[in-house]
Amino acid sequence: MTGPTWRLVPLTPATATRELISGLAECHIASWRESHRDLVPAHVLAAFDLDRRAEQWERRLSGPGSTVAAVIGTATVIGFADTGPARDDPPAAPVELRALYVRAAFHGAGVAHDLIRAVLDPHTDTSLWVFEENPRAQTFYRKYEFEFDGARGVEDFTLAPQVRMVRLSSSR
Repeated sequence: MTGPTWRLVPLTPATATRELISGLAECHIASWRESHRDLVPAHVLAAFDLDRRAEQWERRLSGPGSTVAAVIGTATVIGFADTGPARDDPPAAPVELRALYVRAAFHGAGVAHDLIRAVLDPHTDTSLWVFEENPRAQTFYRKYEFEFDGARGVEDFTLAPQVRMVRLSSSR
């Protein structure tokens, strides 16, 4: 049996090269277009700009409390995850899983599992927001003990309805 054909890389301002940040931005855009084409209007997905997304990632990586990990395949970023201080007021948990994306060609291959294990602390309560009309993602998060807490919202960029899920720490 052979192992995975990727490697997981924790990203920090010191380890995130310009090339890696560009790959992260490219993966982010490609993942949105692949995974959300039935949830987000095409003109919104078409409006993503690679340079702007790379600048956003540079800022996020230099921000306080962020934990970002990327999975790199043969020559490109194929997935990433990002956690940071919760943005809700009041927060449902101290940490928020802000992003977890994997290119469609690698769905079901274990990439997301590796990313979840890399960025989530089992001893810290964590929340996330997921599109309400994305049962595939919701099922995935339930495998990692996230449960709906009843909160609903609207995603800022797309105005699509979202629901919040929370995972309580194993130390409770």
